[in-house]
Amino acid sequence: MDKSLITTSTNLEGYRITTHLGVVRGITVRSRSVVGNFAGGIQSLFGGRLSVYVELCENAREEAFHLLIQHAQALGANAIINMRYDANEVMQGITEVLAYGTAVIVEKAK
Repeated sequence: MDKSLITTSTNLEGYRITTHLGVVRGITVRSRSVVGNFAGGIQSLFGGRLSVYVELCENAREEAFHLLIQHAQALGANAIINMRYDANEVMQGITEVLAYGTAVIVEKAK
């Protein structure tokens, strides 16, 4: 799937939606290791950007995004509209990241 055909908007400029295939999602659940939490704790003592946690969050979002694309492709979609992220703490130190949107089939507008 062309990533330029994934949008947070409800439509794609220059394209016409021919078929709505329904809601698609990609979900992952992640935790930081004891070593990672220790490193993050040390970083937090000095303030500023906590790169250990930024990396964890970035990796979780990326994985959820790729799972979203796989789900949409399995339905035959070539685009995703109204894409969003959501995150919830399942339990202390364990976070669920969800990427979701509407799978559609689009064609170039005439």
